[in-house]
Amino acid sequence: MLVAPLNEMRRCEENVSSHFGSMVTRSPCMRRLFAELIRISPSDASVVIEGETGTGKELVADAIHRASCRADRPYVVFDCSAVAPSLVESELFGHERGAFTGALSRRIGVFEQANGGTIFLDEIGELPKDLQPKLLRVLEKREFRRIGSNTTITTDVRVLAATHRNLMSEVNRGNFREDLFFRISTTHVHVPPLRERPDDIPLLMDHFLGKASPPRRLDELPEHTLAMFRAHLWPGNVRELRNAVQRLLLTPERPFSKLVQNEAPITAANESSDVGVLATSLPLRAARRAASEEFERKYLGNLLASVGGNIRRAAAKADVSRQMIQKLMRKHSLN
Repeated sequence: MLVAPLNEMRRCEENVSSHFGSMVTRSPCMRRLFAELIRISPSDASVVIEGETGTGKELVADAIHRASCRADRPYVVFDCSAVAPSLVESELFGHERGAFTGALSRRIGVFEQANGGTIFLDEIGELPKDLQPKLLRVLEKREFRRIGSNTTITTDVRVLAATHRNLMSEVNRGNFREDLFFRISTTHVHVPPLRERPDDIPLLMDHFLGKASPPRRLDELPEHTLAMFRAHLWPGNVRELRNAVQRLLLTPERPFSKLVQNEAPITAANESSDVGVLATSLPLRAARRAASEEFERKYLGNLLASVGGNIRRAAAKADVSRQMIQKLMRKHSLN
């Protein structure tokens, strides 16, 4: 009896706006995320944002703040992975002059800076374990003391936190306190990786191209560029896509394999995997054209490696002329 209402709810979520904050989408999974964010943003609930590196978790946090009742109040970002463990407590809660060696003046911590607004704790999974109880006390009591001070400071902040880790798994491993996990994860959202929303690739490419100087359009790119971009799995997600677009504009003569991240060495196994992705996600002719340069480079590199760089043996093994091998070597800078 619940099937019809659930299906209706899903249809409503998929029809939600394609924009939320500075984010845009065409994919159903992101529209469902936007629908969830629209519901939770006006509240004061703490939110844990999980997702792979490069998916845009910081954009989600910014959009939540801007859609909240605290939008006109401070929004302070603190990256738990970017500060030395010995300095994290001072950065979070501040310190008084002379509190420790090197404390030459009073410092106002991020919880004090964000009073009345929102604090975004990025990569909270990297927070040192000895500081986790102190953060928990601040979140529960809404008060803290600067290092070296006896004065209690009250704070009114909404906490958003992000991590590329699975925090529940970190709790099970003993790396993250269970009580802190439940305190910060009143609401939990997951940002899908780019490989699960390929319909967003042209939209994001067009967005990044429009921010170039001078602005460019997707239809100005070389033929089959979009096909190659859509076929890639984007292990670095939206950040990798943005960087690839920027490299494409700077060095359009580069082969596609030089525009994207290389997560693993080139081997016969991942060569066949790459070609398989192209072949199943594109029409045959488009896949052949899109993959030709990358296939040639990988094939030639593996071929030459198998014969110790001997051009005559490589030509015989490939059943082509020596001149063809030399031409391909020059083309792919393998000579």
